[in-house]
Amino acid sequence: MKKSTLIEMNNVGIVVESLDNAISFFSEIGLKLEGRTMVEGEWAGRVTGLGNQSVEIAMMVTPDGHSRLELSRFLTPRTIADHRTAPVNSLGYLRIMFRVDNLDELLSRLAKHGAEVVGEVVNYENIYKLCYIRGTEGLLVGLAEQLDPSSQ
Repeated sequence: MKKSTLIEMNNVGIVVESLDNAISFFSEIGLKLEGRTMVEGEWAGRVTGLGNQSVEIAMMVTPDGHSRLELSRFLTPRTIADHRTAPVNSLGYLRIMFRVDNLDELLSRLAKHGAEVVGEVVNYENIYKLCYIRGTEGLLVGLAEQLDPSSQ
C-alpha cells in the first residue's frame, strides 16, 4: 500500500455565534468570503460524531488563495462549551496568526470592530512587529508585520 503524503493544509475551523460579525471582522483583516452555505443532515454528523446536525458555514480565503478559514455557526446541536476567552497557554487550538503589511493601521481599523490588544505590540529582534488581539466574540488572533524582508 502506498504511504500517504501531506498535500496541503485545507483550512482552520472556528465556531462562532454570529457569522455576519465574524465575516465582517475577518474581511477587515483581509480575508475574502469564498462562499456561505448550510451543511445539514445525518451524513455530516457521521463525520463530526454529533449526529443529525445543522450548521451554517462561511469559507474565508487569504488573498494568496492558499489558506482558508471555515467559520461555523451550529444551529443543531447547540454549542456546549465556550473556549474563546481562554488564555493562550490553555490546551487546545486557541489562536490563528496572520502576517500583515501595516500592523498599526490594521489595529486602528479592527478597534472599530471591538478588537483589543491582549498584551503589547512587540518588536521581535527587528524581524517582526507582532501582537495578539481579542477580536469579534473574544476570538484570539495573532498579527505579525514582517520588518526585515531578508528574514523570510
